[in-house]
Amino acid sequence: MSTLRDVVSAHTDLTSNSAAHLQRLVAEWQLLADLSFADFLLWGAVKDRPGRFVCLAQVRPTTGPTAYEEDQVGRILEGDDAQHLNVAFTEGRIFREGDPVWRGDVAARHEAIPVRRRDRREVIAVAARDTNLSDTRSPSHLEINYLKTADYLVQMLTDGGFPPPLLPGEPTTAPRIGDGLVRIGGDGLVRYASPNALSAYRRMGVTGHLRDRDLAELTRSLPSSPEVGADAARRIADALAGGTPRRKEIEAKGATVLMRALPLRPGGKAAGALVLVRDITEVRRLDRELVTKDATIREIHHRVKNNLQTVAALLRLQARRVGSPQARVSLEESVRRVASIALVHETLAQSSDESVGFDQIVDRVASMAVEVSVAESKVTLRREGTFGVLPSEYATPLVMVVNELLQNAVEHAYPPGQEGEVVLGVARDGDRFRVTVTDHGKGLPEGFRIADSTRLGLQIVHTLVTGELRGTIDMRPRAEGGTEAVVDFALQ
Repeated sequence: MSTLRDVVSAHTDLTSNSAAHLQRLVAEWQLLADLSFADFLLWGAVKDRPGRFVCLAQVRPTTGPTAYEEDQVGRILEGDDAQHLNVAFTEGRIFREGDPVWRGDVAARHEAIPVRRRDRREVIAVAARDTNLSDTRSPSHLEINYLKTADYLVQMLTDGGFPPPLLPGEPTTAPRIGDGLVRIGGDGLVRYASPNALSAYRRMGVTGHLRDRDLAELTRSLPSSPEVGADAARRIADALAGGTPRRKEIEAKGATVLMRALPLRPGGKAAGALVLVRDITEVRRLDRELVTKDATIREIHHRVKNNLQTVAALLRLQARRVGSPQARVSLEESVRRVASIALVHETLAQSSDESVGFDQIVDRVASMAVEVSVAESKVTLRREGTFGVLPSEYATPLVMVVNELLQNAVEHAYPPGQEGEVVLGVARDGDRFRVTVTDHGKGLPEGFRIADSTRLGLQIVHTLVTGELRGTIDMRPRAEGGTEAVVDFALQ
């Protein structure tokens, strides 16, 4: 039982709304751990066992040493070991009393913080902030500001103001304070800016320091678009007023910075806002390169499709001018083969990756096979099962294999004028495929072997299946009459 949802359902009687609140907390609390330089453990009261608690989740800091080498999720505490948790849970206050607790050679300071929902006053869980005391030294200016900000958020946690409500479409990933942190007071002036935050703003054109400057107005002046600047400033002002605005990307001077503003309201009193910034200039540059490459690849597939259609049209014209019936049939078969490959490239030209939905392609190939044969026979074609999405390197040979097998069945299984049915069956198990083409026609000649066939179409099928698809093919008579072609292959 490794997930929070599993542990909650197995050990506690928390409601679904309370469990959802804890899920949002766990999605955001890396911020708390990094600002506190401490581990955070989430403890829930075990149902029907007063004074007993189970660890629901755990996060370690990326800014300092952990207090726990082993994972604590699922661990049960009771008695004296759970005293700090019991005080926070029953009295609804932050517990900071007590001596350091030793685990082996590591001493840790334990704090217990009651967790409440925004809409309810009762305590639903306890968050323990456990700090490894082995690295004790005078804190730097950065560490002091981190810890002060952490204390604000911890108080909001027990008030129900943290985590912020999840906005529709907003990602649940926690921000990283190492990317850049700015703390502003209730007047909107910068109280502290981390070195990375200062670097991010300087890439957008800011000169000098950020301290004591109005961050909203400063941010408003940076982007070349006044609308973007006004929107960014509005979000900072919204956080100062207690709101939780969405993340915002700001582009200025060729740099792109992702900004997120969070209100700081410990005890319900305005204390400013926390602004997290991350320089994503390189990320967006790579995104633009990928978009350009994707567009180029789609254009290539589009041109290949057009060229193949041109080749098919030329072959079709040539077939009309050939006097030999046998040569005309051969050219018309080539037209169908080229057209089936063109279908794959047409689909890839409309796709955002190098994979295709193969069912729509094979259905169009089947329609082409029936349309060609309609003058000679009354054969219907039916598909059972689905191919799903296939990589392009498998789609091209497979569409030719299916085209040849369907065409062979439609043309040769039934005498001219006789009604019949050809069934294309697909059985997929993960990356393994079993494709069958069956009919109820006149069957195969005595001693037939596909590897020995002189028909060009069947020779193409055998070569593509054993070579390109690295699979096997067998054509055999059916006990109830007719023929069955079976292709087995797996995606490598």
